[in-house]
Amino acid sequence: MKTLGIRNQDSGFGKPRLRVAVACILHPASSILLVALLASNAFAGAQSAAPLSASVRAVLQRSVSDQAAPKPAFATQADADMWLNDMSHRLEKRLPDKNYRTDFLSTVHYEATRAGLDPQLVLGLIEVESGFKKYAVSSAGARGYMQVMPFWVKEIGTTEQDLFHLRINLRYGCTILRHYLDIEKGDLFRALGRYNGSLGRPEYPNMVRAAWHGHWILPQRTVSNGYAPAS
Repeated sequence: MKTLGIRNQDSGFGKPRLRVAVACILHPASSILLVALLASNAFAGAQSAAPLSASVRAVLQRSVSDQAAPKPAFATQADADMWLNDMSHRLEKRLPDKNYRTDFLSTVHYEATRAGLDPQLVLGLIEVESGFKKYAVSSAGARGYMQVMPFWVKEIGTTEQDLFHLRINLRYGCTILRHYLDIEKGDLFRALGRYNGSLGRPEYPNMVRAAWHGHWILPQRTVSNGYAPAS
């Protein structure tokens, strides 16, 4: 059974001509193991603490400042309704409460768009990181939907910020992934590796891409403003 390959031309991962695969061929038993690991959220995040320059710290501090999220940024209300309804249907089994699900998706869309990320990529990352469990805690101590490490609050936040709070967790997670994308000059494969603390290993980026493309991608024509560059 061939594994998922990642190529710049069709996935947006990596630099031109970069191709990555978990391995050339997986034994069927190994394939079952990979699926089991995805289901058990074995790849929960463990970002590594690294020194930040004063300018970078200042930018990140501004990015995570605690401000309420407005309505999702769509070109039209029809686009907003279509996206929220479609994503809500896909997420219903994981988040049964409709009102909370709508709030969750609205916040994902806003925070991802604010950071210049595809909201559906963020949903794929959350699926792999926490399985949409608000109070998930990894063995490394990462917290919440996007499995944010607590050291980030000390580095760029304030002590009253709770990483289990929906908006705060998504604000931090999207800001951190944007930061890693900037470090890696847009190389999503390497940025995801940094986010998970597994830089250079293909398993985690492949799993996020599989969740993103397999469960959350919409046809290009469906929504006219899926995401926008960070302001």
